[in-house]
Amino acid sequence: MEAHCDTLVRGLVEAGHDVTLFASGDSDPALPLHPIAPTSYEAELPWALWHGTPTLRAWLTRTYARAWTEILAGDYDVVHNNALFPDLLDWGTRDEVPMVTSLHVPPFEALAEAVARNADIPWQERTVCSGQQQGLWPAGRTRVAWNGIDIARWPFTAHGQGRAILVGRITPTKGTLEAIDAAEAAGIALDIAGPIDCRDYWAEVKARLRLPHRYLGHLSGNALVTAVRQSSVLLATPMWDEPFGLTMIEAMACGVPVAGLARGAIPEVIGEAGAVAATVADLPRAIRRALGVDRATARARAGRHFSVAAMIERYEAAYASAVAGARFASSRARTRALLA
Repeated sequence: MEAHCDTLVRGLVEAGHDVTLFASGDSDPALPLHPIAPTSYEAELPWALWHGTPTLRAWLTRTYARAWTEILAGDYDVVHNNALFPDLLDWGTRDEVPMVTSLHVPPFEALAEAVARNADIPWQERTVCSGQQQGLWPAGRTRVAWNGIDIARWPFTAHGQGRAILVGRITPTKGTLEAIDAAEAAGIALDIAGPIDCRDYWAEVKARLRLPHRYLGHLSGNALVTAVRQSSVLLATPMWDEPFGLTMIEAMACGVPVAGLARGAIPEVIGEAGAVAATVADLPRAIRRALGVDRATARARAGRHFSVAAMIERYEAAYASAVAGARFASSRARTRALLA
């Protein structure tokens, strides 16, 4: 979510919008930042320890209320709500502030209830990152806005080096062991890049990591880009319904086709840039099919649908709708007042 917000802010500024980022003071100073807390809550009240506690709830309420006061005092056309704090939707309705809320995760109770309460407010728009996610949220003004990346950061490479790659946290929900099984069955060497999220699971993975398979570590920056662009296929093996999958579009931008399981938004994102397996048992065949996809096809799909410009265009449509909804609502209120 933080990476998405960073990309979004930079893209909006590049597109000529006047942007204020309400975020913690330890955010990138190159951004148009208005600090609402000295540091992120993770530095003070780590989510793993404080999730669901009154202490964290109070911290979040104070911090977002500080931002909201600044918003009401400012001259803003629209608010893009990238937080998952339910009260913001209620505040937007109460104060008739045009707002677009991005729902980055599957529904959880408090946020789903806030979405339902404000489902038909004409100045409130909501976006989800895939069509698969759209049906999970309460009905109302919800549109699909696929995530975007800086395509230039992921340069096209015409040929891979014959290896597969899996990028993501090493945890059962990412299907690391299933990816190893599928690579072995498909006869292709597998590189794994990502942080070790579950130590017990890592012990199982490590026991299976014999040559030609390799663990590259938790790569970032140029090291990750190099590892991805040199690969011949990216594996996407989630054991849950993945809402989107940024690693797939990063690979596609490099020209790397994707072989993925048909979970969540995986088929929607891959499209013609790879192959989808209905089951884990079908994944080796999907890998072989993906290896036959023209790398230029993968790059073209990334550029057409998942660039920053494409993402900004989708959000601009949502902003315009929210602003128009607020004008309509205000006009209707003035009409009622005149007729009273």
